[in-house]
Amino acid sequence: MKILTGASRLAQLLLGAIAALLAGAGDRERGDVPGWVMITLMSAVLVAALLAIAGPALEGLFNQAIDQVSP
Repeated sequence: MKILTGASRLAQLLLGAIAALLAGAGDRERGDVPGWVMITLMSAVLVAALLAIAGPALEGLFNQAIDQVSP
């Protein structure tokens, strides 16, 4: 069994969730989580993952911009 990194594991989970949503799209009586809840959850997870990856770079850019502002 291959050990997945955090990003690839997240991508695998998201693709699995999307596949599950598409597979059950024709059957409206199946499942206990509405599609919009799942899409909202997946979007929030994606934003959190991107922020975790790009957070330090964005913080550095912000601090650099603030340092360049003259009082």
